[in-house]
Amino acid sequence: MRPAQLIAIMEREFLSTEKGHHTPVMLWGPPGVGKSQMVAQTAALHGAPMIDIRLSQMEPSDLRGIPFRMGEAVDWAIPSILPDAKRHGARGILFLDEITSAPPSVSAAAYQLILDRRLGNYEVPPGWAIFAAGNRQGDRGVTYAMPAPLANRFSHFEVEANLEDWAQWAYQNGIDDRLIGFLRFRPELLFEFDPARNPAAFPTPRSWEFVHRALHKFGDMPDLLGPVLSACVGQAAGIELAAYLNNLARMPDLDAIVAGRPVEVPQDVDLQYAVASALVARAVRAKNEPDAKIRLGNILDFASQFPLREMGVMLVSDMHRNVGQQLFALPQFAQWANLVADIVLYG
Repeated sequence: MRPAQLIAIMEREFLSTEKGHHTPVMLWGPPGVGKSQMVAQTAALHGAPMIDIRLSQMEPSDLRGIPFRMGEAVDWAIPSILPDAKRHGARGILFLDEITSAPPSVSAAAYQLILDRRLGNYEVPPGWAIFAAGNRQGDRGVTYAMPAPLANRFSHFEVEANLEDWAQWAYQNGIDDRLIGFLRFRPELLFEFDPARNPAAFPTPRSWEFVHRALHKFGDMPDLLGPVLSACVGQAAGIELAAYLNNLARMPDLDAIVAGRPVEVPQDVDLQYAVASALVARAVRAKNEPDAKIRLGNILDFASQFPLREMGVMLVSDMHRNVGQQLFALPQFAQWANLVADIVLYG
C-alpha cells in the first residue's frame, strides 16, 4: 500500500482512540522504505508525542517491569518508557518498532500490552494509539516468525515505495531538487533491493535522504562526491547519479524562467526532468511571497512549452500537490489546461 494511503489510515486510527475503536496497526516492509518515518509523521501532524520502543533491544522485564517486595507480596515497577498521561500527555502514539526482530520472550510480553492495552496493573492511556513495524522474513534481516497469537492482535499493512508520495514528501521537506529530478528520470531507482545479493548499500527512500545530505556536504568536492554517493546507494546508482549531476551544467537559467523571460526548453529528457523538478521547488518557495502569482504564472507558461506533454503534466501536478488551490485561480492555469485538453483530444 502507498505511504500516503497508510498515513491516512494511521491518522484515522489515531483519532479513533477517543471513541474506543482503535485497532493496533502492523506495518510490514523491507528496510529503508519509510515505516518509522510514516509513524513519526502521523504523530507530528497531530502535535502528539511518539514513544519509540525498539523491541529487538529489550528484555521481557523491560516491558513487564521489575518485581519488588511489598510486605508479604510482590509487586511490579512500571517501566518509565511506557506512556503515562501525566508525564507524556493524554494523547500520543506508542510505536513498537523492530517487532519481528524481537526474541519470542519479548514479543510474548507484548501480547497483553497490544491487545488488552495493559500489562499487569499498568494500562495504556485511552488516547494513545499503538502502531508496530517490522521487516519481512525474506528481507535478510534478523527476524523471527510472528506468532499467530501476536499477529492476530493487529491489522496488517505492507508498505511499498511510491515515487509520487516520496516526491511530495521531498518537496515539503526541502530535499535537493536535483535528486528529485534524477528519480523522476529513473523512478525504478527509488527502491532497489535484492535480498539474494544482500548488498551493503542500496537505493531506498531512506538512503536517498542520505544522498541529499551528501550533496550538501560534499558538493564542492567533486573528487569525493562520487564515492560518497556510491557509499549511500550502491555503486551502480551512485555512478549514474554522478553522471546526471555532471550533465546539469547545461541547465537553462531557472531565474529567467521564474521571472518570465524567454528560455528554450532543453532537448535532453534528463535535463527536462531536472528543470521540471527544480521549477516545482521554486514554486514551493515562492507560494507565500508577495509576487507569488507572477512567479507561479511564469512557471505555468513554461510548462506549456515542453515537447512532451507528460512532462508539463508532471510539473503542474507536482505544483498543485505542493502549492495548493491557489494554482487554479491563475489565468495561466486555464490556458495550460486548454492546451493539454487539445492535445489529448486531437493529438
